[in-house]
Amino acid sequence: MSRIAQSKLASVTLIALCQVAAMALWFSASAAIPSLVAQFHLTPFMQAALTSGVQAGFVIGCLISALLGLPDRVDPRRLFAVSAAVGAIANAFLLAVDPGSWIAPLLRVLTGICMAGVYPVGMKLAASWARGDMGLMVGILVGALTLGSASPHLFNALGGLDWRTPIAAASVSALAAALLINFAGRGPNRAPAPRFDPHYVTTAWRDKPLRLANLGYLGHMWELYAMWAWIVVFLDASFAQRVVGDDAAVAAKLAAFATVASGAIGCVAAGFLADRFGRTTLTIAAMAVSGTCAATIGLLFGGPLPAVIAEEA
Repeated sequence: MSRIAQSKLASVTLIALCQVAAMALWFSASAAIPSLVAQFHLTPFMQAALTSGVQAGFVIGCLISALLGLPDRVDPRRLFAVSAAVGAIANAFLLAVDPGSWIAPLLRVLTGICMAGVYPVGMKLAASWARGDMGLMVGILVGALTLGSASPHLFNALGGLDWRTPIAAASVSALAAALLINFAGRGPNRAPAPRFDPHYVTTAWRDKPLRLANLGYLGHMWELYAMWAWIVVFLDASFAQRVVGDDAAVAAKLAAFATVASGAIGCVAAGFLADRFGRTTLTIAAMAVSGTCAATIGLLFGGPLPAVIAEEA
């Protein structure tokens, strides 16, 4: 194996691992929602605010990053490290405030803003190593995002019913990512930073293929993040119809982890196949299957555990 190939393998592996570790912040609070509701009697509005705050912050962070051109003007590794570290601190502050106060959703918004310096920036770093395998690079990084997003459910299951466990573990995980990302290399595919042009916004709408791709992505993300955010609540309530006591809660957390984490396998496989069979065809098939599952899972509420888990996975 050539030195370049060795550097590529090591760097992409490290970038993916850091992505997994940092993205644990995204659903750290969502994974603990059932425990928070039981202990603090959170209102439905506060439950939604804790969950949607990260998504809102991510949008804000992406807009700020795009307007300032941060990934092109700052070393992506440094931007990733700072974002992961600040996000870890904001997430850890949830342990010091009342989860039912207005401060908690604001901390989730701040965490989401920081995630804009992690996920897209990690993708940019991995893409710098692409050479005829861009689909695979994207698949690996999206798979890392998926596995990282699933990890709080595992932390929660291992920590029992204490809601502090997934939040603390996610912050420690993100701090480790902030340190390790500095050891990743940057690939040879580095283009000069383009000037920001506001006309790109209208171009993205006028260009029909790009417009359709963006709208398709919007619809899929609406479905996917709704499922990721509320899957543990759904499974917890569903399993309680079949399993008695705390066993239902633990089983729901493990099933939620398996449900989200299984997507990582599909991401890598799809990335590999996309370079060979076409991204559009593969995307249409994947979205059709995913949308069908989302539309029918409610019919299995309270049903046999294997059937519910298989439908969600």
